[in-house]
Amino acid sequence: MHLSETDAVTGAPPDATPSGKRPPTSPPGTSSAGTQARAWHATDAQAVLSVLEAGPQGLSQAEAARRLQQYGPNRLPEPQPVGVLQRLARQFNNLLLQILMVSALVTGLMGHWVDSAVILAVVLLNAVIGFVQEGKAEKALQAIRHLLSPHAVVLRDGRQHDVAAADLVVGDVVLLASGDSLPADVRLLQAHGCRIDESALTGESVPVDKRTEPVAADAAIGDRQCMGYAGTLLTQGQARAVVVATGADTEIGRIGRMLADVEEGTTPLLQKMGVFSRQLTFVILGVAVLMFGFGTLVRGMPVGDTFMAAVGLAVAAIPEGLPAILTITLAIGVQRMARRHAVIRRLPAVEALGSVTTICSDKTGTLTRNEMTVQQLLCAGQVLEVEGGGYAPQGALRLDGEALDPARLAERVPAAARLALAAALCNDASVHESEGRWTVAGDPTEGALLTLAMKAGLNPAELRVERPRLEVIPFESEYRYMATLHAGEDDGAPAEAFVKGAPERVLAMCERQLGARGQDEPLDADWWQAQVEAQARAGRRVLALAWRTFEPQREALDHADIARGLTLLGLVAIIDPPREEAKRAVARCAEAGIRVVMITGDHGVTASAIAAQLGMGEGLKAVTGPEIEAMDDAALRLAVADTRVFARASPEHKLRLVRALQASGEVVAMTGDGVNDAPALKQADVGVAMGMKGTEAAKQAGAMVLADDNFASIAHAVEEGRTVYDNLKKTVAFLLPINGGESLTLLLAVLLGVALPILPAQVLWVNMVSSVALAMVLAFEPTEAGVMRRPPRPVGEPLLSRFLVWRIVLLSVLFLAGVFGMFEWMRAQGASVEAARTAAVNTLVCMEVFYLFSVRYLKARSFTVQGVRGTPRVLGAVAGVFALQLLFTYAPFMQALFHTEALALDAGLCIVAVGVALLVVLELEKALLRRVGALA
Repeated sequence: MHLSETDAVTGAPPDATPSGKRPPTSPPGTSSAGTQARAWHATDAQAVLSVLEAGPQGLSQAEAARRLQQYGPNRLPEPQPVGVLQRLARQFNNLLLQILMVSALVTGLMGHWVDSAVILAVVLLNAVIGFVQEGKAEKALQAIRHLLSPHAVVLRDGRQHDVAAADLVVGDVVLLASGDSLPADVRLLQAHGCRIDESALTGESVPVDKRTEPVAADAAIGDRQCMGYAGTLLTQGQARAVVVATGADTEIGRIGRMLADVEEGTTPLLQKMGVFSRQLTFVILGVAVLMFGFGTLVRGMPVGDTFMAAVGLAVAAIPEGLPAILTITLAIGVQRMARRHAVIRRLPAVEALGSVTTICSDKTGTLTRNEMTVQQLLCAGQVLEVEGGGYAPQGALRLDGEALDPARLAERVPAAARLALAAALCNDASVHESEGRWTVAGDPTEGALLTLAMKAGLNPAELRVERPRLEVIPFESEYRYMATLHAGEDDGAPAEAFVKGAPERVLAMCERQLGARGQDEPLDADWWQAQVEAQARAGRRVLALAWRTFEPQREALDHADIARGLTLLGLVAIIDPPREEAKRAVARCAEAGIRVVMITGDHGVTASAIAAQLGMGEGLKAVTGPEIEAMDDAALRLAVADTRVFARASPEHKLRLVRALQASGEVVAMTGDGVNDAPALKQADVGVAMGMKGTEAAKQAGAMVLADDNFASIAHAVEEGRTVYDNLKKTVAFLLPINGGESLTLLLAVLLGVALPILPAQVLWVNMVSSVALAMVLAFEPTEAGVMRRPPRPVGEPLLSRFLVWRIVLLSVLFLAGVFGMFEWMRAQGASVEAARTAAVNTLVCMEVFYLFSVRYLKARSFTVQGVRGTPRVLGAVAGVFALQLLFTYAPFMQALFHTEALALDAGLCIVAVGVALLVVLELEKALLRRVGALA
């Protein structure tokens, strides 16, 4: 139940709103810009009420209505959605496609409607592919908006009212009970045993104890014990609090503004493709203009014919199929990653994953299980290791390596058996199995204690029936312990009280300890204190459990009854353990030259201990939020170069850290699951959100979502990203020489003043049908061996390496020789221009087919069983292209459309011979380069 309406903060002003004051121009206690003007967590509760012009009994209905009218509802502003037409228009923001559109327009005005239609069809095909693949519009702000609680219990005119959370205003006094989601940012006025789960905001694993006393002004969000924030959950206790911020001014709202202000960057490949496209376009236009001038002024060719030759050159040189192939290759990467539990929301993230040099990972729920687990049990002079992780009651209790069953546990370590009983009875949580997964209802730490009890052979549900609870002292931050009183094991047996709480508090209440053989003995306080300190250094949270008996008739329990005279049963060391698969993934990332950096809102000691368990390094020093605050951007760039763990980090810190890494030339992947991670997820080159435990805000901000919340899936995604980039390089190495050969063929024809060997429409047929169909299979090429044993490719690495430039030049000349040579040979044999052009086009396609078998292995030999046989997709593509070329050559309607003629069998054999000769030349070239060691 909620706190009584009559509870008050002593000395608070009685009036809800002081009279005679002019209404402020912004919410009381805030600046005119709407941002909080003071540190509420550092201000006394009475002073907070005074500044907010409120009282302990809340505002009046009239004043609340006035503030709601003046300052607006407790909602986040809605973002402007991206329209369908705007998304479609973005697809044409490509310089190569724009050149093609201009070419289509001019060609159409000159009456060449077939050529114009073919060019426009190519442009539209590219636009449709990009539009379909872009997917959903951005929804991050909408997701954050849904985190606001829909209802709240508020005091108005001294009476309780259940109001919509949107109607809350600054100065409202709200009543909170266990299970409530906080409707706004609040300053606690009263707190009775309050614990708030702030993991979505801070990343801290366990609920935070709350109290009303102010804290230091520079305290991090996770250390502001007198504050509660919108969207967090009250897991235990009751509270009365005053609203200090609503809507966009809340902590969640501030994150939403940060998210809206983050500009999404482009990826290394898209940057390189943009530069390459601009450079290629200017070169093509320059050569086309020079060719047009040479043809008309020097050769005296008709203006119309020369212009069409220039258009043909532009069409031949522009790799219009490349944007489509790029998109489709990335889409295929999306499908591959989805099979490995990585769901891609934005296509460029596929390629960017292959470039990642640093993975910034949140700790809770990402590297760890987000399930509290007892790892060690300490009794007098004995330490038991507890196996297993999470809430599943699977795992043994081991003493000196020996697994102890329940009977053996009671015999060897009676104190541990008694401690397990205390853990089960002094507990308000429950654990359940659903579809093979164990979950906790209640406090996660209590869930860990229940799991410990079940591993020790106890059944908590049966125990609660056999040993009914007679009285309870709930946990309160003032006392820092919980105690329960239970009936004895048998009729007439003494009643028993079990206590659990903070070690230093419970130790002070104990006079005895349960010894190794179950006997009472004097308390060895120094030994216990040393164990507490050792566990703290290991990053574990420690609870002490104690016990005492009372007369059988006892039914009441008070603080005074247990203030002295307890017998200490032992300590439990609890931690949110690292995922086993995350350990392997961190090692795999290190092998691939990728650095893993932990950025968390949790405490530094805990974060460093988890980092050590993950294999990130021993004795790592965590840089904390306040230290980050003290650094300027230059100092932070130096710090991120050496630091592997950042603790007590706020959303601004995470965002600054990602930007500092990017400023240092790193390609950053940021993983996370909480609202606090969303701005950094969006800023990162690749934002990776958790799909199962992640908030909707994180999922919508991320470019990739892990369906299984498994850090190991990131390593798989990086492997697929590198494979995608390798396949894209093969695609570029395949398409550009073809375009180069076509361009040189047309250029040479104009320079020599002879008929064009291939027409612009024929060039587009080859580029968008044959070339794209063959290049498509390169997107399906399997992962090369050792792809995760090489370092990330440098960000500044050019798209075209020296080897690829050499290969493009060589292939362009060979394609020129084959196509132009076949055209001139057919003309010399007395064939018509149409027949010669048909032979030239088929020669070009045949050379592409044989080059495909070579380019699949840029470095290795193609004359192998696998190389010759290819993959099913390779053979299917070759068969499809062969059928299309038969249609192109022999179908009457295609002859009319593309000005082709049927060819005789001997011409076909000559065309195949040219293709074979190309493959032989390329194999000799690769062998020579391997011999001299120049193949890089």
